[in-house]
Amino acid sequence: MIIELTKNNKEIIEDLENKFKEIFKVGVLDDFKNNPYTKYLVYLIDNKVVGFLNYYLIYDRIEIVNFNVLDEFQNKHIGSSLIERLINLSKENNLLNITLEVKENNEKAIYLYLKYGFKKVSIRKNYYNGVNALLMEKEMM
Repeated sequence: MIIELTKNNKEIIEDLENKFKEIFKVGVLDDFKNNPYTKYLVYLIDNKVVGFLNYYLIYDRIEIVNFNVLDEFQNKHIGSSLIERLINLSKENNLLNITLEVKENNEKAIYLYLKYGFKKVSIRKNYYNGVNALLMEKEMM
């Protein structure tokens, strides 16, 4: 089940932060408080977080900020379901595009994005501590 996280989902936020500690140096509640554009889609199984997609909805565009699925739940259509939900939200709201950066050596993620119609539009040299990033975009209009 996918939910859109709100600041009122305290137990889910705690589970999310515990399972993805290395990602959440700034807490989710602080993110909600300090960034009016931030949104989270969270994939739950038995009310436990197994994956999430954090994105910014900035006027007529979406930027994927962070996207992760627990190792033991990968290759079970969870990441695809989160991307599909985001694409559907974009269509429903007549948004222009979805963009993201991904490490150029993250073949699994790149394959997923290409599968859903994202295109490579640029390279950001040494974006991730010496590793290049691919800037990818999916046009919605």
